[in-house]
Amino acid sequence: MRTRVAESVADVQAYVEAWNAVTPDEPASVEKQVRRRERDARRLYLLAEHEETLVGCGFAGPSDSPDRGFVSPRVLPAARRRGFGSMLLDELTTHLARLGFTSASAHVDGADEGSLAFAVAHGFAEVDRQVEQVKPIGDESEPVGLHGIDVVTLEQRPELLRASYELAVEAYADMATASPVTIGRDDWLDGDGADVPPGSFFALADGEVIGMSGLCVVTGGGYEDGLTAVRRDWRRQGVAQALKRAKLAWAAEQGIEEIVTWTQRGNDGMRRLNERLGYTYRSVSLTVRAPLRPGPDGSAGKP
Repeated sequence: MRTRVAESVADVQAYVEAWNAVTPDEPASVEKQVRRRERDARRLYLLAEHEETLVGCGFAGPSDSPDRGFVSPRVLPAARRRGFGSMLLDELTTHLARLGFTSASAHVDGADEGSLAFAVAHGFAEVDRQVEQVKPIGDESEPVGLHGIDVVTLEQRPELLRASYELAVEAYADMATASPVTIGRDDWLDGDGADVPPGSFFALADGEVIGMSGLCVVTGGGYEDGLTAVRRDWRRQGVAQALKRAKLAWAAEQGIEEIVTWTQRGNDGMRRLNERLGYTYRSVSLTVRAPLRPGPDGSAGKP
């Protein structure tokens, strides 16, 4: 068995096929992985092979925290419990340690006891969890207006995506996560901007962005809520609800059948708002984390 870096486009295609086979609810695309790797050379994509047969893949790279990296080892079901996952994780965490990260985080399906046991056995512990909420789109009510606030779409004002970056920074800083979330401007425009359809909405007061509710197209054609954020001095005034109702009404007009969203533990306000809007619960994702211990030469590390 061996691991090798996914260097060519054909290699990335193999990575995407393995990833999508293991994680169909979070599909990847060749175009997005190539674009992200070109933008940040710290991102590592691995293929795991046994006797020239692809058995898994893995990703390692920066996370949303400056001192922590992120890992995603993935092994095809037929090849599990044969050491491939451990081999991938070893390579991925070594890469993060060489980059100077002091800890690694990963996501684990809350219903996958085997994956959680694997993570725990390799030194990871749960630090956070998110719930998936799903909104079937039907006959959505008309959005409500708010005095002194204009609600516009990204299609009407495409420059507002860049103008909303400072609001996004404020919103991420206020998230109830185990550690502060940071995001660079390029990551904001790529991660939340590259696949944003015109049904993303912005709230303006005196021409300034004071709220937003994004909508993202995911690989495979589904739709997912992006960041919903309201400036601190405008919160608890109905802005988030107005934006989300406008987005749902737009989705109904477009014939979209379903929107999914992920909400982290501690964000009770957004969960309750989603419940009032007709979202239901579907799955849970655990965030696990482990420190990276330097190796004998000081350049590598393992959890």
